[in-house]
Amino acid sequence: MKLIVITFLLSLPGCKTQQDVNAPDLKTYCNPVNLSYRFSLEAPSRREAADPAIVLFKDTYYLFASKSGGYWYSDDLLDWQLVITDEIPVEDYAPTAIGIGDTLYFLASSGSKSTVYKSVDPKQGKWSVAVDELDATVWDPALFMDDDDRLYLYWGCSNQQPLYGVEVDYKNDFSFIGKPKNLKYPDPTHNGWEVFGEYNEDRATKPWIEAPWMNKHNGKYYLQYSSPGTQFKSYSDAAYVSDSPLGPFEVQVHNPMVYRPEGYIGGAGHGNTFADKYGNHWHIGTGTISQKDIFERRLVLFPSYYDEDGVLHSITKYGDYPYIMPEAKTSGFEEVFAGWMLLSYNKKVQVSSQLAGFSATNMTDENIRTYWVAGSGSEEEFAVLDLEKVADVYAVQINFAEHNSSVLGRDNSVSHKYTLEWSDDGTNWNMLADKSENTTDNMHDYIQLSQKIACRYLRLQNIKVPSGNLAISGFRVFGKGNGAPPAQVPLLGASRDDEDRRVVKLSWTPAEGAIGYNISYGIAEDKLYLNYMVYDVNELTINSLNVDQAYTFSIESFNENGITTSDILTSIQ
Repeated sequence: MKLIVITFLLSLPGCKTQQDVNAPDLKTYCNPVNLSYRFSLEAPSRREAADPAIVLFKDTYYLFASKSGGYWYSDDLLDWQLVITDEIPVEDYAPTAIGIGDTLYFLASSGSKSTVYKSVDPKQGKWSVAVDELDATVWDPALFMDDDDRLYLYWGCSNQQPLYGVEVDYKNDFSFIGKPKNLKYPDPTHNGWEVFGEYNEDRATKPWIEAPWMNKHNGKYYLQYSSPGTQFKSYSDAAYVSDSPLGPFEVQVHNPMVYRPEGYIGGAGHGNTFADKYGNHWHIGTGTISQKDIFERRLVLFPSYYDEDGVLHSITKYGDYPYIMPEAKTSGFEEVFAGWMLLSYNKKVQVSSQLAGFSATNMTDENIRTYWVAGSGSEEEFAVLDLEKVADVYAVQINFAEHNSSVLGRDNSVSHKYTLEWSDDGTNWNMLADKSENTTDNMHDYIQLSQKIACRYLRLQNIKVPSGNLAISGFRVFGKGNGAPPAQVPLLGASRDDEDRRVVKLSWTPAEGAIGYNISYGIAEDKLYLNYMVYDVNELTINSLNVDQAYTFSIESFNENGITTSDILTSIQ
């Protein structure tokens, strides 16, 4: 190993400026996206949605996802209405859509026959067949309309085959114009993010290269794709760039363009990049649970940007803390991050009962893959979270988990019913959210308070669960503590592996008062677009580098009171 440390002094403040959390019109969301995730059609009972695509059609957002028993629409990317229909194959994998004129077209993955559907009123679930059969069957399809009114189709999902692209004549039954082109083969030898495994560590297994998506910006074409596998926290999207919609493509200097290997929920791959009504870009992707089944997954949404050099990137910093949903054009991540810190990490929870192996500590360990299970699903069950000190609470996210559930498929009669109360002394309780009559089957229930509440304790009282036992993977509370932010990290070291340049080992001096660290890194000191978030450690191995690229790293410490940046940068060649 060779240690190369280059330190630069930065004109950064010790503590990051946060958003005005008292703004009455602030609208926020928190990953995982709070949707009515469908139960699986077969045992074991679990929920899933993945491989999402969001398109803006007639001033309305439409969200399609694998195995969801329907699709959603929204006016603001926050409140989603479910449409259930049998007129399109909503149970097929990796659906895509595109609006052309007054018509929305839909296409999903198929191993036998690829059919294109159309609708002029998708809110009502009314569809008809536009093209019965394409010239080839496609898996993980995507449609892209260029500025010159020419339509292109992309597809591919394999650990052997490349990604494909072809122009199609949408005015003539979507017939192919010419032969499909091979656009992108796996290249894990150079691209560390393509290496198989939870943390890109499995050099022996061939990765999956899948889910192409195309965007155009300032005359450049950005071919995005996913790797190395949907069950891994390393699941990410990278980008290749070209002057033509069918290539040839060259790897973008910054990659992956969206990456979320740690946090409450990891994974960010197989999604699409889209512009909202105000011209802000977003990336909707796939987060992994993959415990009850490999395809137990959720959806995650991150802000995306093109920088002044045309580099496409998504920011996943504090990616499962509350983000602001803007109602105007924004200029950067600082206008999207709410600045509300996690108050509940590793805090004690008193519970009514628990099953062996499913401890109450699982509710506050910031890991969606672990969860607390009560002894039953009855009204007797409760959980009381102690924040240890009075803090200003702005939002709560209750993440339910299925345990011993028997529900299969969509069942509009099921929902989580509960109440959420707060207290500053643990004796006198006040209602925070009354969900006793809740009929919405959303299991990542994000509650933004209309006004902050100063409290120490929060109590969840169960009333009814859809099936089985009450189970919670995350009792997450956001706001501001009344103490001091952590100290600054004084030293950050980076050691790149001489024999495998895809690998770098980082270590740093722990900062007093920190509960975690966010490492930002990238291709230059002004392009630190990648983020890696860890708790309670002071070393990290990253296996996802490009062997031909130099990198620069920075680090900031955080706790429930705030974030403290460091005034050092560390670079490797």
